[in-house]
Amino acid sequence: MMSAISIKDTPKRRIKKGTIKHLIGQIVVLGIGIIMIYPLIWMFMSSFKETGTIFETAGELWPRVWVLENYFNGWQGVSNVTFGTFFTNSAILSVGGTIGAVISSALVGYAFSRGRFVGRKILFALMLSTLMLPAQVLMVPQFLWFNQLGWIGTYMPLIVPAFFAISGFFVFLITNFMNGIPRELDEAARIDGCSFYGIFMRIILPLSVPALITTSLFSFIWRWDDFMGPLIYVRRVAQFPASLALRMFADPAAATDWGAVFAMSTLSLVPAVAIFIFLQKYLVEGISTAGLKG
Repeated sequence: MMSAISIKDTPKRRIKKGTIKHLIGQIVVLGIGIIMIYPLIWMFMSSFKETGTIFETAGELWPRVWVLENYFNGWQGVSNVTFGTFFTNSAILSVGGTIGAVISSALVGYAFSRGRFVGRKILFALMLSTLMLPAQVLMVPQFLWFNQLGWIGTYMPLIVPAFFAISGFFVFLITNFMNGIPRELDEAARIDGCSFYGIFMRIILPLSVPALITTSLFSFIWRWDDFMGPLIYVRRVAQFPASLALRMFADPAAATDWGAVFAMSTLSLVPAVAIFIFLQKYLVEGISTAGLKG
């Protein structure tokens, strides 16, 4: 009788232990997440504090007095250029570069996945080797090259190269995803009269949407946050993206309006966060599928 009771209680105890472990795991993850996101929360809450009290009450998360002047003052911008212009410039750079990255990476990825040409494996290995090459190594030769082309002071060095599949990570991601698409679909389309490019447009491209959206998401966020590129090639304040404009608020020769800095920094996070939230489903699918099929 006792053995029968113990046998019946064992599954319940296992379920209870599993629930407790799951709960503990969730609490630990939540705690780590709060620690990681706390600086952003502090910045957001500080954007509603009076500028003179931000660092005096640095240990207090909740503002004593809520103010909105920081957002109005920050939006006025610097050098008679409003922050709306800076956001527009960031959008131009991010959208233009993302379009180029997606189109070129998809074409190159399709060539590596479905093309059969001499030196394909060698070229693919060389492409992967660029992932291990520090970007700083290329800064000087790229600057000299773009200077010869007369592109310094324009957006050309920040947008045009994206149309030539310069990101090995994107090419690798899309190639691995396309490798997982059954080749029987290519053969069926070829029987129906599709050419090599017709198969790409009608079969491969529609099925590669998760990988393309993942590429778009990463490219947009990286270009929106890019600071070094515009710092090197952009000259006029009216052409500055938001990343450079935020630096101009910190003036070593005068008092820095930290309230406006935090306010505009908060607004500059909105586009990237919003796009990530809306496309996170495709992001997870694109990365996990490409990894499994690669």
